[in-house]
Amino acid sequence: MNILVKNMVVLTAALLIGSCSGPDSGSEPNSSNPAARVGGQSGNELAERQVFRKGNGAEPQTLDPHRAEGVPSSNIQRDLFEGLTSEAPNGKIIPGAAERWDISDDLRVYTFYLRPDARWSNGDPVTAHDFEYSLKRSVDPATLSRYSAILYPIENAEAVANGKKSPQALGVTALDDLTLEIRLNAPTPYFLGLLTHSTTLPVHQASVEKYGSKFSRAGNLVNNGAYTLDAWVVQSHIKLVRNPMYWDNARTTVEEVYYYAIENQDAELKRYRADELDFTYELPYKQLTWVRNNLAGELVIAPYLGSYFYGFNVTRPPFRDNRNLRLALSMAVDRDIITGKVTGAGEIPAYGWIPAVTGYRQQKPEWADWTQQQRNAEAKRLYREAGYSDEKPLEVEILYNTHQNHKRIAVAIASMWKQSLGVKVSLVNQEWKVFLETRKAKQTTKIYRAGWIGDYNDPNSFAELRLSYNKQNDTGYGNPEYDALLEQAAQEGNLKKRAELIEAAERILIDDAVSIPIYFYVTKRLVKPWVRGFEPNILDHHYTKDIQILKH
Repeated sequence: MNILVKNMVVLTAALLIGSCSGPDSGSEPNSSNPAARVGGQSGNELAERQVFRKGNGAEPQTLDPHRAEGVPSSNIQRDLFEGLTSEAPNGKIIPGAAERWDISDDLRVYTFYLRPDARWSNGDPVTAHDFEYSLKRSVDPATLSRYSAILYPIENAEAVANGKKSPQALGVTALDDLTLEIRLNAPTPYFLGLLTHSTTLPVHQASVEKYGSKFSRAGNLVNNGAYTLDAWVVQSHIKLVRNPMYWDNARTTVEEVYYYAIENQDAELKRYRADELDFTYELPYKQLTWVRNNLAGELVIAPYLGSYFYGFNVTRPPFRDNRNLRLALSMAVDRDIITGKVTGAGEIPAYGWIPAVTGYRQQKPEWADWTQQQRNAEAKRLYREAGYSDEKPLEVEILYNTHQNHKRIAVAIASMWKQSLGVKVSLVNQEWKVFLETRKAKQTTKIYRAGWIGDYNDPNSFAELRLSYNKQNDTGYGNPEYDALLEQAAQEGNLKKRAELIEAAERILIDDAVSIPIYFYVTKRLVKPWVRGFEPNILDHHYTKDIQILKH
């Protein structure tokens, strides 16, 4: 759908008005005062049927952990697969399929000792050979992973991913059935956290070889996590059931978990209020005031390691070799209005790329401390220098995946550009899978909306996205100096010096204006009072095996 932005000021004003009367003309939620009846008399009684129902955003394009992209896929994969390490509800790294590990004195060799009682869902033992096969498959260019760069800390991973070496050269070796050795290029402080990412999850070799690309479908999938795939109804739901072969099944409570593909946030809120969902993926911005007034006890807003931004395709005109134009558009975005009136959940205005991470100094341009009036004046000057004017306005499209909240932000930004610079903007929305392919192809001149969520709690999780050879770098940006600084940081064992190298790289990125940082995320969702075991954490990673459903 293509919407020409006309009368944008009026439309934006209408969208920014909070809906204080509620989604259904002020009617009370179906779960009125549910806390009074949760957990029975003791407050700890469990529901007879242990079923957990979650909103999960867009339809996943695949459940193959080495090929999937996006948060909705990752949410499901955390229930289906278990890596060498795992996470506690608070986000702390804990043993997963490996019960323990040793790290060499030079911090470059990790030896993992797998659990002898770990099993695949078909009863096969989970072995070190499975992890060796899976890591080599993940970095093999034939797998077509978009995330292979995340494995570059492993010896020879970059050469394998670029086709310069065989996958067998990867620094991963099964020493015996239960002992796995991983060799790194340099000390990597975030490596244990990285091992919870989907690129490092194990797949069942015999199933992959038998079914090929269809191995991750219902009826074919053999996995090692706490749940197995029971059904996948496209554009409706994915149903998982408890895996009796899971090594820790005795301490797992929820029997079934449903992941619902719901891209309309108003519809998701209505389903939550009708008690059809226990847990929402997110909330519609326009209903936050109503939610705060009516469901405050169920609203969870928490810090989230993520950056919301607009990207430019710098490989094609008008943004190729035109920093002034890119910078003008960035300066003309009023982040305070976006976070204060459009989103309104406590998001933090962003002027740099990397969010707050312990041990890292966030970077920002000088103009971040200016007033918006000053920024707009400079934006006009840069816009003119870039070759545009009222007589010759820039005409551009904003591309976003179908989503009410993304549309509201796009409408607001289009209005800002129209008012301050005279830019003519059209809005284009695409279904999630098509949207990802459009960005990947780099054949569009559109500005695209994007969000990047940290894969592990370290600044490198953001910095590496803009490496010239990163397959996830949909801007097409490449700067040899930037690449060199990050490669130097990857070899630096001193954490303070390493942080300084990444900070210097981010300053280059900000100066080159290859994207428009808009805000740093918070998570915002509703959670039913009968959901026990849920705990917010900075990466928003949650495992159903930690959840219990109380009587209600």
